[in-house]
Amino acid sequence: MATVQTKKNKKKKIIIFSAIALIIIAVVIIVLVKGNKDEVVIVQTEKVTKRTITQTVTATGKIDPEFKVIITPEVTGEIVSLPVKEGDVVKKGTLLVKIKQDTYLASKQRAEASYKSAKSTLSMKKAELDKITSDYNRIKEMHAKKLSSDSELETAKSNYLSYKAQLESAEQSVIQSDASVKEANEQLYKTTIFAPIDGVVTQLNVELGERVLGSGFSQGTNIMTVADLSKMVAIVNVDENDVVLTSMGDTARVKVDAFGEQKFTGVIYQIGNSAKQTNAGTQNEVINFEVRIRLIDADKNLRPGMSCNTEIETETKPNVFCVPIASVTARSEFKPVEEEQEILKAQKEQKKDNKPEEIVFMVENNKVKTVQVHTGISDDNYIEVVSGVKGGEEVVSGSYRAISRELKEGSIVKVENKKDMAGAKSETKK
Repeated sequence: MATVQTKKNKKKKIIIFSAIALIIIAVVIIVLVKGNKDEVVIVQTEKVTKRTITQTVTATGKIDPEFKVIITPEVTGEIVSLPVKEGDVVKKGTLLVKIKQDTYLASKQRAEASYKSAKSTLSMKKAELDKITSDYNRIKEMHAKKLSSDSELETAKSNYLSYKAQLESAEQSVIQSDASVKEANEQLYKTTIFAPIDGVVTQLNVELGERVLGSGFSQGTNIMTVADLSKMVAIVNVDENDVVLTSMGDTARVKVDAFGEQKFTGVIYQIGNSAKQTNAGTQNEVINFEVRIRLIDADKNLRPGMSCNTEIETETKPNVFCVPIASVTARSEFKPVEEEQEILKAQKEQKKDNKPEEIVFMVENNKVKTVQVHTGISDDNYIEVVSGVKGGEEVVSGSYRAISRELKEGSIVKVENKKDMAGAKSETKK
């Protein structure tokens, strides 16, 4: 019985191992069969054509008047007259604000009184000097005739020089008093402020009766702002990497948030030389440069402080070969080297130039080939191809996954463009 049982166990083991071997063989065959099949990648394509391409730089900022004046007083005092309000249109020379004059009027009167007193003193000194000069001349004549002593001559000369110095001092006092009168008049004049330009009162920060500080020893009170709203500009912040692309006279398209999709045309007239830093010393540090754009077709309803987005057209090239931006990808593979003695040379060259090569995938007979290209400027959708194409070639434009990861030299592809898919759907409906 034991012998029969042993034979049965051996037979079972043979069957089990045979089944396992068959399964392994089947798996290997399936893998080999699948491995021999070429994977088909579904792509979208577009032909290389000539286009006019415009490179742009985007930036955000604010709308502001090109000419505006912040009104600050040069004297301190109480506002006794404020005939304008925010939004008023004013002409150059219009009265804007008047400050209480009592203190400055008193200073003027005091200075004028000092000036008159100095002039009177000067007249007295002139008269005295005339008498002393006459006496001095008479004594000199007498001394020449031996009719006066040396001591009398020296005394007369000393008196003459003393009174002459007093006259010169009186003259300087008159000049000083005259300057004080002018200064007092100037301070009195500054109590009345007039509009320096034609414009609109865009901001009013004070009220009648309020006391304001002059700018003599500090910044002074910001009373109001008068701006010429007929000439508006966009002040935008351009990234440090983009500002080198901009230049004076570049055209810009300015989109103001408050005006929806409407765009205004502008021209760059000023590019900042000093950087504006935000979040300095952190990972979020940003360096921008201020660029001013004069709006050519500004709307009368534009207001200072409105937010805007700007596209600056830095360069335009007409009739150049272009492909979709998505078609160009970068590969950093080493170039093949056939001869061993050239390996070292090739490695040195590749170390010098670590920039990845730009390539596009061209479709020919349902297969792709990689073509190295050199690109130029780009816009939002297309990029200029300087070399590597002749026009009319069919390049892969999608999908992103296929271009960046799946495609390689010789890959088999199936082209499914939107137009083809739309045609197929219409035929199916029929």
